[in-house]
Amino acid sequence: MHYSALSSGSKGNCHALSDGERTLLVDAGISLRQIRERLEAVGGDFSTIQALALTHEHSDHVSALGVILRRTPWAILATADTRRAVEQGQHLEIPAERWIEVEAGHALDWAGWRVLPFAIPHDAADPVAYRVEAGDLACAVVTDLGHPTALVADHLQDLDLLALEANHDVDMLREGDYPPHLKARILSRVGHLSNASMAELLARVCSPRLRLLILAHLSESNNHPDLARFAAEEILQGTAVALHVAHQRNPLALALPSV
Repeated sequence: MHYSALSSGSKGNCHALSDGERTLLVDAGISLRQIRERLEAVGGDFSTIQALALTHEHSDHVSALGVILRRTPWAILATADTRRAVEQGQHLEIPAERWIEVEAGHALDWAGWRVLPFAIPHDAADPVAYRVEAGDLACAVVTDLGHPTALVADHLQDLDLLALEANHDVDMLREGDYPPHLKARILSRVGHLSNASMAELLARVCSPRLRLLILAHLSESNNHPDLARFAAEEILQGTAVALHVAHQRNPLALALPSV
């Protein structure tokens, strides 16, 4: 299994999971051209992409959808409410034959993988994160949540790879130049996960099985990779977990060998 963070941050998000024969994208907040170029830059095969799983309707997660619908045959995984919100916000229609409806808390079989969407607290119509199990490997991509819930922690147990939001440092955000209403939104319980909240959640889900942790969706204005790393390293002391930070512009690719 290979994981790639093609883009991660406030200006666009796109993750890829692949076994070499099939690739599933999680979100498409960068252009289709960028998806191809960045995936190929880290050794991925664009032709193996078969589906796109949407977490929610915000533009930094779905902006490429219109082009994807016109130029690819990919299936679109989304909840019914997310589908409606995306169609309204992006002024497009996801054809029924392209749409695979997902529901939080209900796993589905996709191309031989078990894909489980689960609810997260965010200011969107029906936001979800995804846990993907392929063979003996389990991965999850979890961003855009305002606080760590017990339900989220339950779905992140016994993972091999976890891509987890570390959006902001609270002090940097409070002292920064964002307008008050935007600061309030980010800090709310349906906003984004701070470094400290990320560490709190990580402490609840870190297990001997976990091998790769990717810190994702870092704010370029309100966080620094060293601060996010430090918060995670405090929890990872004494473990064998390899820690990485996803970037807005430079793709990251990691291989996860079968156990």
